Amino acid sequence: MDMRLLRLSEVLALVRLGKTTLYQLVKDGDFPAPIKISRRATAWRSEDVSNWVKTREATR
Repeated sequence: MDMRLLRLSEVLALVRLGKTTLYQLVKDGDFPAPIKISRRATAWRSEDVSNWVKTREATR
């Protein structure tokens, strides 16, 4: 299991979406929500992002 945490710039590069679109998907429940890693920082679990990408590939 990959326990790596991805920052926003890494997630955007992986999923090829804009920041506004990504946060709208999170708000709508269509993309994994980030976790707080400090008072002012958030990150996404790489496993969650990978699973989201695989789901998208399966629906193509």
